[in-house]
Amino acid sequence: MVVMDIEGYAKRALKKDPSNETGLEEQLASRILEIKSISSKRAHEIAAAVICEAKATLHTEGDVLNPTISGVAMGEFGVGSRGTGDFYVHSKLGEVIGNTGAVVDSSQLDDSGVVKIGDEYLVVTIDGIHSRLSDFPFLSGFHVARAALRDVYSMGARPLAMLSDIHVADDGDVAKIFDHIAGITTVSELTGIPLITGSTLRIGGDMVIGERMTGGVGAVGVTSSLTSRNRTRPGDLILMTEGAGGGTISTTALYYDMHDVVEETINIRFLEACEALLQSGLYKKVHSMTDVTNGGIRGDAREISKTAGVKMVFEEEKMRALVNAKVLSMLELLKIDYLGVSLDALLVIAPPEYAGEILETVRAAGVEIDIIGHVEEGSGAEIIVNGEVRDFAPRFRESAYTPVKKVHGEENPRDFEEMRDAIDRAAEEAINKKYRVLEKIKNKRKD
Repeated sequence: MVVMDIEGYAKRALKKDPSNETGLEEQLASRILEIKSISSKRAHEIAAAVICEAKATLHTEGDVLNPTISGVAMGEFGVGSRGTGDFYVHSKLGEVIGNTGAVVDSSQLDDSGVVKIGDEYLVVTIDGIHSRLSDFPFLSGFHVARAALRDVYSMGARPLAMLSDIHVADDGDVAKIFDHIAGITTVSELTGIPLITGSTLRIGGDMVIGERMTGGVGAVGVTSSLTSRNRTRPGDLILMTEGAGGGTISTTALYYDMHDVVEETINIRFLEACEALLQSGLYKKVHSMTDVTNGGIRGDAREISKTAGVKMVFEEEKMRALVNAKVLSMLELLKIDYLGVSLDALLVIAPPEYAGEILETVRAAGVEIDIIGHVEEGSGAEIIVNGEVRDFAPRFRESAYTPVKKVHGEENPRDFEEMRDAIDRAAEEAINKKYRVLEKIKNKRKD
C-alpha cells in the first residue's frame, strides 16, 4: 500500500533549500527505488524530471494558480474522521458553496443533495471508498456501493442508477479495477440498481507512485416525498434497525486480525429495510431517515439536532441490542465505543402513531428494528445509560477503530481554537477568490 507524492516532496524540499537540487535528486531517486523495481539510472531520470516540473510550478501568480493555504493539515484537524473537527470543516464547505437554491444541500449536513424537478425530487449522492480498504478492492467496492444506495434510500428515494470513479496509483495492479467493479456490481445485482458509467484514472499520473487505490461511487434516485434530517420534529420516536457495520467494521476486523468478522458485514439488510418502507408507502409517514455511519450515532445525533433544531434522546440498552453480536463482541474486546463508529444501521424518525406499522413492516422484511429514543424540544443530544441521563456529544474524531487510529486518539488537540481560526480565514479567502474570478469572467463577457 506504499504511496508517495514525489512532486509534493520535491516542492517542499525546493522551498526549504533551492540550491540543493543535486542532493534532492539523490533523495528522490532513493525513495523511488524503495517502491519501484527499476534501474538506478531510470530512477534518477524520473527524479530529475520531477524536479524540473516542481520548479516550473513553484512560484505562480494570480487567483486561479495560487492555492488557498490554511496551514492546518487534514489529519491534525480530523477532517474525514467524523468528529467535531470534520463537522466544522463541512459547515465551512457549505459557506464556500453558498446559496444553491436546492431543497437539500451541503449546508444541511445530509449525505445527499436534493433538487426539485416538477412534482418530484431528484436525489444525488457520492461516497468515497474506505481508505484502509485499498488492498481489498472487492470489499471496498461492495461497501461503497451499498453506502451510496443507502444515502439515496435515506432520503425516501428509490435509487435508479450508480456511477463509479476509480483511481489507482502508478504501480497498482490493473486487476484491482476489475475486483473493485465486481464488488460494486455484486450490490448492483442484489438490488437491481445498475452501475451505468464511471471513470478510471491513475492517482496523480506519473507524479504519485505506489499501489494505493481510491475513488467513489455515486447514485441518483427519485421520490415524491422526502425524509431529510431537517424534517425531524419534537414528539417523534427514533427507531433503529439492526447493524453489522460496513467498511469501518471490516477495517477494524482486518487490522486487528479478526478476519471472520468481515463476513458479518456482507449483507444488504439496510437496503431491504428501506425498500420495504418504500413499497408499503410508509416512507410518506416518516419524517426523517438517516444511516448510522462514520462518526456513529454520536455524530448523527449532533447533525440531526443542529439541522432540525431539536433535542435527541437515546436509550443505550435498546441500541446495544441491535448491534450484531459478533461485531459488538469485537468492539468491546478492543475497547472501541460502538456508539462512535459506523454500524450501517437505519434510523427512522417518525410520529408515534406510525411506529407500530413501521416496526411490523421492517420485521416482515427479515430485518430487526426497535424504538431506541425520542425527539424533544431543545438542542443537543442525551443518552440514558442504566437509568442515568448523560450528554451524548461526538468527540474530536470518531471512535479509534484501528491500531493507527488509537495512536492519534479521539480528543481535541490543545490548539484546536487556533486551527479553527486559521480554517475560518482560509474559507473566507476561498469565498473572496471565487467572487473575484466570477467578476473577472463576467467582465470578459461584457468586452
